[in-house]
Amino acid sequence: MTSTEERVFPVRAGVATGQRLRLSGYDLLTGPVYTPLTFFFRETLDGAALRDSLSRVLRNYPPLAGRLSRDADGGLSVVCDDAGARFTEASSPDPMLDYGPQLRTEPVVGQFLREVGPFRVIDRDTPLLKVRLTQMRGGGSILGVVINHSLADGASTVAFLENWSREHLGLPYPTPCHDRGLLDGLGKLAEDDETARDRAFIAVPRWRHLAAMARLGLKRLATVATRFSAAELAAMKETALAGLPDSGSWVSTNDALTAHLWQVLGDLRDRPADAMEWLGLIVGAHSRLGDALPADYWGNCVSNNWTSTSAGELRSQPLGTVARSIREGLEANTTAKIRDEIAFLNAHRHLGVSRRVMSVRAAEVFDTSITVNNWSQFPLYRIDLGSGTAFWYEFPDLPIPTVHIAPTPGDDGGRDVYLCVSLPHAEELRTPAWQERLHAHGSRPAVAPAQRT
Repeated sequence: MTSTEERVFPVRAGVATGQRLRLSGYDLLTGPVYTPLTFFFRETLDGAALRDSLSRVLRNYPPLAGRLSRDADGGLSVVCDDAGARFTEASSPDPMLDYGPQLRTEPVVGQFLREVGPFRVIDRDTPLLKVRLTQMRGGGSILGVVINHSLADGASTVAFLENWSREHLGLPYPTPCHDRGLLDGLGKLAEDDETARDRAFIAVPRWRHLAAMARLGLKRLATVATRFSAAELAAMKETALAGLPDSGSWVSTNDALTAHLWQVLGDLRDRPADAMEWLGLIVGAHSRLGDALPADYWGNCVSNNWTSTSAGELRSQPLGTVARSIREGLEANTTAKIRDEIAFLNAHRHLGVSRRVMSVRAAEVFDTSITVNNWSQFPLYRIDLGSGTAFWYEFPDLPIPTVHIAPTPGDDGGRDVYLCVSLPHAEELRTPAWQERLHAHGSRPAVAPAQRT
């Protein structure tokens, strides 16, 4: 897709608190990279009206109009100086196509994102929120939004977009809480050895951290998107429940879907039977903390857990057995585990080595593991900025093997799944045989095109 930049506008709230907001240990885990999201609307959006509502909503999100600054101990803070977000208007000579799982496009914010690398953000006049509105020939708009990941996880990013939507429509919405001190104050080191041993994060020597980061640019990955209908998911869950190892145990629809996808990818990778396969489960820590953290806390509050089995067992076990192991992995994210994690991250920030903290599986992420990021409950298709809701949402390609689960635009109980895997595996997944394997619990959809448009 081609587009031409026309005008660039700074968007400010008009109010600067001047506060220096110190970021939490969870915030520091991501690094100052940006998270891009792209929304496709059939009707044309009004750029001037969007800038006006964005200015208003930023009054409740001062960090998004601020700038990142390095702390004396190596941590990060946001200076809430209302330096502003960046809003770009562009036009495209291309018409709006019927985008979806079978017709994807390089997100329009792709080039926009590459304008600012993570090494040109801290202690610079670099916006932490950038918006690009592209008007298509014949009508329709594409809205690209990039937010610096050190400010917000996926849930908080989508919450901001939903609140921007409500501000634009003149509807009420809750005032977000930005006080990272509330999260930091919940940290408490575990008193039992098992919790400490099973931490999802470790501190490593600088050379090992740099080596792990360098590998991100060396692997060629590609994303295959596919849609699972509600009927497929129901059949999948029914199969999983029938094969549960213990009577009285339970798994969710997403557990069954995740188990199915893990088994398919295990078949695809075809590793030796005794090799270990690891599944990373990204989990919102907020829900585990209950009332200890305000319901509208805004920032990064995400943990993860790893579950494993041998490659042979992954391929041969009943779907219910694999789904139950995933459910147990999710249930292992207890309040005690999260509080220990917060204390662990805070301690390393205090020591000035927070930049050397990484996932326990980061060094081998390409060879032995896959990470699952489940956004199926996020209101991606309830965001209305004046011309109705989006008909498609595009998730970016990622630098590590990832399964991303999202709702479908029809809100019909289905799931859109993005499989970010090695390039050779992505090419195999697009073939009729592997599409049939993916959709073994229902009718097989049209095969995705061999290349992205």
